[in-house]
Amino acid sequence: MRRKLDLFTSFYSVFIMENPVWIWQYQQWPHFCWNNDSLINLLSQVHERQGRLLGKMSVMGLETQAASSLETMTEDVLRNAEIEGLILNAANVRSSVARHLGIETAGLPQPDHYTEGVVQVLMDAVKHCNEPLTEERLFNWHAAMFPTGRSGMVPITVGAYRTGTEPMQVVSGALGKEQVHYQAPPSDSIKEDMESFFLWFNENQSVDPLLKAAIAHLWFVNIHPFDDGNGRLTRTITDMLLARADGLQQRYYSMSAAILKNQNAYYDMLEYTGKHGLDITQWIVWFLQTLDEAVLTALDKTDRIVQKSLFWQRQKDIVLNERQIKVINRLWDGFEGKLSTGKWAKMYHISQATALRDIQDVVKKGILRKTDEAGRSTHYELVL
Repeated sequence: MRRKLDLFTSFYSVFIMENPVWIWQYQQWPHFCWNNDSLINLLSQVHERQGRLLGKMSVMGLETQAASSLETMTEDVLRNAEIEGLILNAANVRSSVARHLGIETAGLPQPDHYTEGVVQVLMDAVKHCNEPLTEERLFNWHAAMFPTGRSGMVPITVGAYRTGTEPMQVVSGALGKEQVHYQAPPSDSIKEDMESFFLWFNENQSVDPLLKAAIAHLWFVNIHPFDDGNGRLTRTITDMLLARADGLQQRYYSMSAAILKNQNAYYDMLEYTGKHGLDITQWIVWFLQTLDEAVLTALDKTDRIVQKSLFWQRQKDIVLNERQIKVINRLWDGFEGKLSTGKWAKMYHISQATALRDIQDVVKKGILRKTDEAGRSTHYELVL
């Protein structure tokens, strides 16, 4: 086993092998370095915004906290898979997450075995974020993600590190014209690489927790220890460290959702860093900027939750039917497009006349108003 790693936090001269191509081929791998002066302001900004978000959530009721955590963790599972081109059933994911959080699941479908396994991985990472990350735990996560022992129709090694002499490469392009974006370390070095990773992950406490999440993300994905699922496990490990940093067993912001929004830049930055030595300053800057975006998105949602709660307090004495309440809540939660009589009718399979009466009643009660936009049909918006 390698000695415990002491990662340097300033520039140093790195002795490299002749003509290295990949980051792990440098003699000092994995002793990363970065420029603290380039990070300090951004790091402080992210910490400040995290504090604001967690402070706002702490004063909300338990029901609101649970609902926000359910929404965030459902999105995190969905987007983590979507980054890899995998589309999960949102209702199944939500049902599984709700069950694990102890939230009422009436009306939600029974999740399938595969979805349940994927959700269990995130739940274990977050709920037990302060427990050590071990080889056995990582193997269990991997096995839960591939219950059939296959990636699609291709058999893979599950619950164990990849083997064989063929290079593990990330490629794109048509057959015969492939472009190699990254080549991982050979399989016979994985055991030693992962022992060093676990040792640092579980014992090193000298690195800022957000920097640690950025480093762990890059380090693990560059080892690429499994036949498949490396990206999803990388982001799960990141969630685990972010949960540690927040000191919470709930999630109120989704790093995977922010990465998906910047997916091309994500892959470009990973590729660039994987080919340009052990100074990872640019990667950490990108990671922190993306994390900041995730926290800002959550802050906006939190502000909207507060506004929505105050809105319903003001309307507590106004009588509305079930359809009206549902549409108003959808407008608060992010209605797709513009609300019209036609959309109202289609949502509830009612006549245009009934939909119009519903809308006119809500307008009369001062909750909705016509927009000033000209168009083929009248649209309505909330009176805030």
